[in-house]
Amino acid sequence: MQKMRVRNHQVVLNRSVGGDAGIFLFLFIMGVFMFFPMVYVVMQSLKPLDELWVFPPRFYVVHPTLKNFSDLFTLLSDSWVPFSRYIFNTVFITAMGTFGNLIFSSLAAYAVSKIPFPGRKGVFWLIQRSLMFTSTVTSIANFITLSTLGLMDNPFALIIPAWGSSMGLYLMKQFMDSSISDSVLESARLDGCNEFKTFWVIAMPMVKPAWLTLIIYSFQGLWNTGASAYIYSEEWKTLNYAIGQITAGGIARAGASAAGSVIMMIIPILVFIISQSNIIETMATSGMKD
Repeated sequence: MQKMRVRNHQVVLNRSVGGDAGIFLFLFIMGVFMFFPMVYVVMQSLKPLDELWVFPPRFYVVHPTLKNFSDLFTLLSDSWVPFSRYIFNTVFITAMGTFGNLIFSSLAAYAVSKIPFPGRKGVFWLIQRSLMFTSTVTSIANFITLSTLGLMDNPFALIIPAWGSSMGLYLMKQFMDSSISDSVLESARLDGCNEFKTFWVIAMPMVKPAWLTLIIYSFQGLWNTGASAYIYSEEWKTLNYAIGQITAGGIARAGASAAGSVIMMIIPILVFIISQSNIIETMATSGMKD
Protein backbone atom coordinates (compact mmCIF):
# COMPACT_ATOMS: atom_id res chain seq x y z
CA MET A 1 0.00 0.00 0.00
CA GLN A 2 1.41 3.35 -1.01
CA LYS A 3 2.17 5.84 1.73
CA MET A 4 -0.07 8.89 1.79
CA ARG A 5 0.37 12.31 3.32
CA VAL A 6 -1.78 15.42 3.76
CA ARG A 7 -0.83 18.65 1.99
CA ASN A 8 -3.11 21.70 2.13
CA HIS A 9 -5.99 19.55 3.41
CA GLN A 10 -5.67 17.18 0.44
CA VAL A 11 -4.42 13.61 0.55
CA VAL A 12 -1.68 13.13 -2.04
CA LEU A 13 0.81 10.41 -2.93
CA ASN A 14 4.04 10.70 -0.96
CA ARG A 15 7.16 11.55 -3.03
CA SER A 16 10.62 10.42 -2.12
CA VAL A 17 13.31 12.85 -1.00
CA GLY A 18 15.17 12.14 -4.23
CA GLY A 19 12.09 13.03 -6.27
CA ASP A 20 11.68 16.34 -4.44
CA ALA A 21 15.38 17.11 -4.90
CA GLY A 22 15.18 16.30 -8.61
CA ILE A 23 12.19 18.59 -9.13
CA PHE A 24 13.90 21.38 -7.19
CA LEU A 25 17.09 20.97 -9.23
CA PHE A 26 15.16 21.05 -12.51
CA LEU A 27 13.23 24.19 -11.51
CA PHE A 28 16.45 25.84 -10.30
CA ILE A 29 18.20 25.20 -13.62
CA MET A 30 15.22 26.51 -15.59
CA GLY A 31 15.08 29.59 -13.36
CA VAL A 32 18.77 30.30 -14.01
CA PHE A 33 18.26 30.05 -17.77
CA MET A 34 15.27 32.42 -17.59
CA PHE A 35 17.11 34.88 -15.33
CA PHE A 36 20.35 34.84 -17.36
CA PRO A 37 19.25 37.25 -20.15
CA MET A 38 18.17 39.91 -17.65
CA VAL A 39 21.46 39.69 -15.76
CA TYR A 40 23.35 39.91 -19.06
CA VAL A 41 21.52 43.10 -20.08
CA VAL A 42 22.29 44.71 -16.71
CA MET A 43 25.97 43.71 -17.02
CA GLN A 44 26.11 45.20 -20.52
CA SER A 45 24.72 48.50 -19.26
CA LEU A 46 27.51 48.74 -16.65
CA LYS A 47 30.38 48.07 -19.06
CA PRO A 48 32.56 50.88 -20.42
CA LEU A 49 32.80 51.08 -24.19
CA ASP A 50 36.09 49.19 -24.42
CA GLU A 51 34.59 46.21 -22.55
CA LEU A 52 31.46 46.19 -24.68
CA TRP A 53 33.48 45.35 -27.80
CA VAL A 54 36.13 43.09 -26.30
CA PHE A 55 36.59 39.72 -28.04
CA PRO A 56 35.79 37.10 -26.95
CA PRO A 57 32.88 38.78 -25.15
CA ARG A 58 32.73 38.48 -21.35
CA PHE A 59 29.57 37.96 -19.34
CA TYR A 60 30.90 39.85 -16.33
CA VAL A 61 32.03 43.47 -16.06
CA VAL A 62 35.58 44.30 -14.87
CA HIS A 63 35.30 48.06 -14.41
CA PRO A 64 31.61 48.87 -13.78
CA THR A 65 30.48 52.39 -14.59
CA LEU A 66 27.26 54.42 -14.68
CA LYS A 67 28.49 56.55 -17.56
CA ASN A 68 26.19 54.76 -20.00
CA PHE A 69 23.16 55.96 -18.04
CA SER A 70 24.45 59.52 -17.82
CA ASP A 71 25.15 59.47 -21.57
CA LEU A 72 21.63 58.23 -22.22
CA PHE A 73 20.02 61.03 -20.20
CA THR A 74 22.31 63.59 -21.81
CA LEU A 75 21.31 62.47 -25.28
CA LEU A 76 17.63 62.42 -24.33
CA SER A 77 17.93 65.95 -22.92
CA ASP A 78 19.26 67.16 -26.26
CA SER A 79 16.25 65.77 -28.20
CA TRP A 80 13.59 67.88 -29.88
CA VAL A 81 11.18 67.61 -26.97
CA PRO A 82 12.01 67.32 -23.24
CA PHE A 83 12.85 63.89 -21.85
CA SER A 84 9.96 64.23 -19.40
CA ARG A 85 7.57 64.48 -22.35
CA TYR A 86 8.55 61.03 -23.61
CA ILE A 87 8.03 59.62 -20.11
CA PHE A 88 4.64 61.32 -19.80
CA ASN A 89 3.50 59.97 -23.18
CA THR A 90 4.55 56.42 -22.29
CA VAL A 91 2.94 56.49 -18.85
CA PHE A 92 -0.25 58.09 -20.19
CA ILE A 93 -0.68 55.61 -23.04
CA THR A 94 0.18 52.64 -20.82
CA ALA A 95 -2.06 53.64 -17.91
CA MET A 96 -5.06 54.62 -20.03
CA GLY A 97 -4.76 51.60 -22.31
CA THR A 98 -4.36 49.13 -19.43
CA PHE A 99 -7.21 50.61 -17.39
CA GLY A 100 -9.59 50.69 -20.35
CA ASN A 101 -8.63 47.18 -21.42
CA LEU A 102 -9.36 45.88 -17.92
CA ILE A 103 -12.73 47.62 -17.59
CA PHE A 104 -14.11 46.94 -21.06
CA SER A 105 -12.81 43.37 -21.21
CA SER A 106 -14.32 42.61 -17.80
CA LEU A 107 -17.68 44.16 -18.66
CA ALA A 108 -17.92 42.32 -21.97
CA ALA A 109 -16.73 39.05 -20.43
CA TYR A 110 -19.31 39.32 -17.66
CA ALA A 111 -22.07 39.85 -20.19
CA VAL A 112 -20.98 36.92 -22.37
CA SER A 113 -20.39 34.63 -19.41
CA LYS A 114 -23.21 35.39 -16.97
CA ILE A 115 -26.02 37.21 -18.79
CA PRO A 116 -28.09 34.99 -21.09
CA PHE A 117 -29.01 36.68 -24.37
CA PRO A 118 -29.76 35.44 -27.90
CA GLY A 119 -26.62 34.71 -29.90
CA ARG A 120 -24.31 34.54 -26.91
CA LYS A 121 -22.55 31.41 -28.19
CA GLY A 122 -22.12 33.01 -31.60
CA VAL A 123 -20.53 36.09 -30.07
CA PHE A 124 -18.06 33.97 -28.14
CA TRP A 125 -17.33 31.96 -31.29
CA LEU A 126 -16.35 35.21 -33.05
CA ILE A 127 -14.17 36.21 -30.10
CA GLN A 128 -12.31 32.92 -30.28
CA ARG A 129 -11.75 33.24 -34.03
CA SER A 130 -10.49 36.81 -33.67
CA LEU A 131 -7.55 35.49 -31.64
CA MET A 132 -6.14 33.96 -34.83
CA PHE A 133 -5.48 37.38 -36.38
CA THR A 134 -2.31 39.19 -35.34
CA SER A 135 -1.89 42.96 -35.24
CA THR A 136 0.05 42.79 -38.52
CA VAL A 137 -2.93 41.24 -40.31
CA THR A 138 -5.38 43.83 -38.95
CA SER A 139 -3.09 46.87 -39.31
CA ILE A 140 -4.65 48.10 -42.57
CA ALA A 141 -8.19 47.78 -41.24
CA ASN A 142 -7.17 49.56 -38.03
CA PHE A 143 -5.48 52.33 -40.01
CA ILE A 144 -8.62 52.94 -42.10
CA THR A 145 -10.85 52.87 -39.00
CA LEU A 146 -8.71 55.28 -36.98
CA SER A 147 -8.27 57.58 -39.96
CA THR A 148 -12.04 57.70 -40.49
CA LEU A 149 -12.57 58.50 -36.81
CA GLY A 150 -10.03 61.34 -37.00
CA LEU A 151 -7.69 59.80 -34.43
CA MET A 152 -4.49 59.91 -36.47
CA ASP A 153 -1.51 61.58 -34.79
CA ASN A 154 -3.27 61.18 -31.45
CA PRO A 155 -2.31 58.99 -28.45
CA PHE A 156 -5.81 57.50 -28.49
CA ALA A 157 -4.85 55.82 -31.75
CA LEU A 158 -2.84 53.45 -29.53
CA ILE A 159 -5.14 53.50 -26.51
CA ILE A 160 -8.50 52.68 -28.12
CA PRO A 161 -7.31 49.52 -29.95
CA ALA A 162 -5.95 48.30 -26.60
CA TRP A 163 -9.42 48.73 -25.09
CA GLY A 164 -10.85 46.34 -27.67
CA SER A 165 -8.35 43.52 -27.14
CA SER A 166 -10.12 40.20 -27.69
CA MET A 167 -7.38 38.41 -25.74
CA GLY A 168 -8.37 40.21 -22.56
CA LEU A 169 -12.04 39.47 -23.13
CA TYR A 170 -11.32 35.79 -23.72
CA LEU A 171 -9.15 35.53 -20.61
CA MET A 172 -11.73 37.17 -18.35
CA LYS A 173 -14.63 35.18 -19.80
CA GLN A 174 -12.94 31.83 -19.27
CA PHE A 175 -12.00 32.70 -15.71
CA MET A 176 -15.51 33.91 -14.90
CA ASP A 177 -16.97 30.66 -16.22
CA SER A 178 -14.87 28.62 -13.82
CA SER A 179 -14.65 30.90 -10.78
CA ILE A 180 -18.02 32.64 -10.38
CA SER A 181 -20.99 30.60 -9.25
CA ASP A 182 -24.32 31.51 -10.81
CA SER A 183 -25.97 30.95 -7.43
CA VAL A 184 -23.81 33.68 -5.87
CA LEU A 185 -24.87 36.19 -8.52
CA GLU A 186 -28.50 35.15 -8.18
CA SER A 187 -28.32 35.70 -4.41
CA ALA A 188 -26.94 39.19 -4.99
CA ARG A 189 -29.77 40.00 -7.39
CA LEU A 190 -32.35 38.74 -4.88
CA ASP A 191 -30.80 41.00 -2.25
CA GLY A 192 -31.48 44.01 -4.47
CA CYS A 193 -28.21 44.50 -6.35
CA ASN A 194 -28.57 45.80 -9.88
CA GLU A 195 -26.53 44.20 -12.63
CA PHE A 196 -23.66 46.67 -12.51
CA LYS A 197 -23.35 46.46 -8.72
CA THR A 198 -23.39 42.66 -8.95
CA PHE A 199 -20.58 42.85 -11.49
CA TRP A 200 -18.45 45.36 -9.58
CA VAL A 201 -18.98 44.24 -5.97
CA ILE A 202 -19.43 40.47 -6.40
CA ALA A 203 -17.86 39.34 -9.67
CA MET A 204 -14.74 41.50 -9.94
CA PRO A 205 -13.21 40.59 -6.54
CA MET A 206 -13.74 36.91 -7.34
CA VAL A 207 -11.70 37.13 -10.55
CA LYS A 208 -8.80 39.12 -9.13
CA PRO A 209 -6.18 36.66 -10.46
CA ALA A 210 -7.54 37.10 -13.98
CA TRP A 211 -7.54 40.88 -14.02
CA LEU A 212 -4.10 41.06 -12.41
CA THR A 213 -2.82 38.78 -15.16
CA LEU A 214 -4.54 40.97 -17.75
CA ILE A 215 -2.87 44.05 -16.25
CA ILE A 216 0.55 42.41 -16.64
CA TYR A 217 0.04 41.50 -20.31
CA SER A 218 -1.54 44.83 -21.25
CA PHE A 219 1.06 46.89 -19.38
CA GLN A 220 3.99 45.08 -20.95
CA GLY A 221 2.59 45.44 -24.46
CA LEU A 222 1.80 49.16 -24.15
CA TRP A 223 4.97 50.07 -22.25
CA ASN A 224 7.10 48.71 -25.08
CA THR A 225 5.16 50.56 -27.77
CA GLY A 226 7.61 52.24 -30.10
CA ALA A 227 7.24 54.17 -33.32
CA SER A 228 3.72 53.88 -34.62
CA ALA A 229 2.12 54.28 -38.02
CA TYR A 230 -0.60 56.32 -36.32
CA ILE A 231 1.52 58.97 -34.55
CA TYR A 232 3.72 61.40 -36.47
CA SER A 233 4.32 64.31 -34.09
CA GLU A 234 7.46 64.14 -31.99
CA GLU A 235 5.57 65.51 -28.99
CA TRP A 236 3.46 62.32 -28.80
CA LYS A 237 6.25 59.79 -29.35
CA THR A 238 6.98 57.28 -26.59
CA LEU A 239 10.11 56.63 -24.55
CA ASN A 240 10.82 53.42 -26.44
CA TYR A 241 10.88 55.37 -29.70
CA ALA A 242 13.18 58.03 -28.24
CA ILE A 243 15.65 55.44 -26.96
CA GLY A 244 15.53 53.67 -30.32
CA GLN A 245 16.41 56.90 -32.11
CA ILE A 246 19.36 57.51 -29.81
CA THR A 247 20.73 53.99 -29.96
CA ALA A 248 20.60 54.04 -33.77
CA GLY A 249 23.65 56.32 -33.69
CA GLY A 250 26.13 53.48 -34.15
CA ILE A 251 28.91 51.88 -32.12
CA ALA A 252 29.61 54.98 -30.05
CA ARG A 253 26.14 54.75 -28.51
CA ALA A 254 26.23 51.05 -27.69
CA GLY A 255 26.55 51.80 -23.98
CA ALA A 256 23.59 54.16 -24.02
CA SER A 257 21.64 51.50 -25.91
CA ALA A 258 22.32 48.94 -23.16
CA ALA A 259 21.30 51.46 -20.49
CA GLY A 260 18.08 52.19 -22.37
CA SER A 261 17.28 48.47 -22.53
CA VAL A 262 17.58 48.24 -18.74
CA ILE A 263 15.28 51.22 -18.20
CA MET A 264 12.65 49.81 -20.55
CA MET A 265 12.92 46.40 -18.88
CA ILE A 266 12.88 47.30 -15.20
CA ILE A 267 9.39 48.85 -14.96
CA PRO A 268 7.49 45.89 -16.48
CA ILE A 269 9.51 43.52 -14.28
CA LEU A 270 8.53 45.46 -11.14
CA VAL A 271 4.87 45.44 -12.20
CA PHE A 272 5.09 41.70 -12.85
CA ILE A 273 6.69 40.98 -9.46
CA ILE A 274 4.09 43.01 -7.55
CA SER A 275 1.15 41.53 -9.46
CA GLN A 276 2.53 38.00 -9.37
CA SER A 277 2.63 37.99 -5.57
CA ASN A 278 -0.98 39.13 -5.46
CA ILE A 279 -2.02 36.48 -7.99
CA ILE A 280 -0.48 33.68 -5.91
CA GLU A 281 -2.10 34.97 -2.73
CA THR A 282 -5.50 35.34 -4.37
CA MET A 283 -5.43 31.91 -6.00
CA ALA A 284 -4.79 30.39 -2.60
CA THR A 285 -7.76 32.09 -0.92
CA SER A 286 -10.47 32.69 -3.52
CA GLY A 287 -11.68 29.16 -4.31
CA MET A 288 -15.43 28.56 -4.04
CA LYS A 289 -17.74 25.62 -4.43
CA ASP A 290 -21.44 25.44 -5.10
